[in-house]
Amino acid sequence: MQKTRRLAAVLAALPLAGVTAAGAEGEGPQITVYNQDFALVRQVRRLHLKEGDNELRIGGLTALLEPDSVVLRDLQDTRGLRVLEQRYAGDTLSQGFLLRQHEGKVLSFQTVNPATGRKEVVSGRVIRSGYAPQGSAATGGTTPIIEVDGKLQFSLPGEPLFDGPGPDALLQPLLLWNLWSDRAGERDFELSFITGGLGWRATYNAVTSEKSARFDLVGWISLINNSGGEFKDARVKLMAGEVNRTQPLQARALMLESAVAEVPPRPPQVTEKALDEYHLYTLPRPVTLLNGENLQVEFCRGSDLPAERLYVYDGSQMNVYTGWGPEMARTRPDFGTESNTRVASMLEFTNGKASGPGIPLPRGTMRVYRADADGTREFIGESALGHTAADEKVRLYLGNAFDLVGERRQTNYRIDATKQSAEESFEIRVRNHKSEPVDVRVVEHLYRWSTWKIVDSSDPYEKTDAKTIEFRVKVPSGGEKLVAYHVRYSW
Repeated sequence: MQKTRRLAAVLAALPLAGVTAAGAEGEGPQITVYNQDFALVRQVRRLHLKEGDNELRIGGLTALLEPDSVVLRDLQDTRGLRVLEQRYAGDTLSQGFLLRQHEGKVLSFQTVNPATGRKEVVSGRVIRSGYAPQGSAATGGTTPIIEVDGKLQFSLPGEPLFDGPGPDALLQPLLLWNLWSDRAGERDFELSFITGGLGWRATYNAVTSEKSARFDLVGWISLINNSGGEFKDARVKLMAGEVNRTQPLQARALMLESAVAEVPPRPPQVTEKALDEYHLYTLPRPVTLLNGENLQVEFCRGSDLPAERLYVYDGSQMNVYTGWGPEMARTRPDFGTESNTRVASMLEFTNGKASGPGIPLPRGTMRVYRADADGTREFIGESALGHTAADEKVRLYLGNAFDLVGERRQTNYRIDATKQSAEESFEIRVRNHKSEPVDVRVVEHLYRWSTWKIVDSSDPYEKTDAKTIEFRVKVPSGGEKLVAYHVRYSW
């Protein structure tokens, strides 16, 4: 407690260094936001220093700043400044902080009498505040303990009432610096630090037409600021990819080069470039990020993009065989025979440079809408989209088709232990209750062993990976399609 008071007194005695942009008037900070809920912030500060030792406190920070990531750099003379000592004060004025200050003391609490509806004041001694200070080992705090009329209760009896804050009240996070300068005067410095609480995600809205699968696409970037700080006129870049960080988070300042986007004749768009093993997206204009705010910016758009509507029947239900070993998979006749009846509805397209959008798409959620005959748009499903490079194929799961039903059953299984082989046969039926014929892709997993051969099949198939085949069949309206095959495994 005494340590907190001493630090507050020191902070109150020091000048608060303001923020002045170097270069263009009103230029804001530069922020690189990672899709792992942290960001690198770079600000230019104009500081008035004297020759020798200087003590300053710096505001305009975040509540989730990582102190050991702070880098202070003189923009003109890298050797003219040294940070002799740095302290981060992030435990700002709050109810929990003041309760902790009153532990062991009697405090007034305001309550509402449920019978009369009138406000009343009761007194209670704060035995334990339950507040975990910023940066302490306890992250979530504990339950407060208050003594009222000789009885302990594990909750606040009402709204605590405090006296007015003194001059040493910490209203915003501060950096307390002891700096050495080789000369006196006004100098521009770059301050950079890593902070938690800043993140971003991509969302996509695709609208398909009534009679075809071609679609219009709009991609949005959502910036989320829960850092406890605010950024005015910030130049923002977004990093897509998984940047390695140690656990627990060990901060390090990542100094990234600036990217200058060309200004096209139409409204500026989000630009993208590769950076090492990641992709960096630059917003075209400065944005203001308020604490607790969720801001959306459009970053890609495409019209009349080619796509294909797919129906996929993947009938095997392999999740029920968890824990089965290779020997059981080869020798147990019932392995892999459990099935489901669901036929998946999917949308498939190529992220082509010629057809569009043709840029690396960061992972996110894609929502798909379909235009109805009366012109209204109806939501028909959504799917997770992984990081997708240009010219890669995308297959989106939208849901299960209502009017399509699948059926899968094993018709034969025989094992020959002397020849170390097994043979198996399946029949798959897909029934179509729609008013028009549909194309269905029937997927089969050859899960028993890695060495296999299709001995006989009713329809042509395509090998999609080492243990998967796919039949592409047409199912007539009001009818069904039978697919049968016979496979031989050897080991």
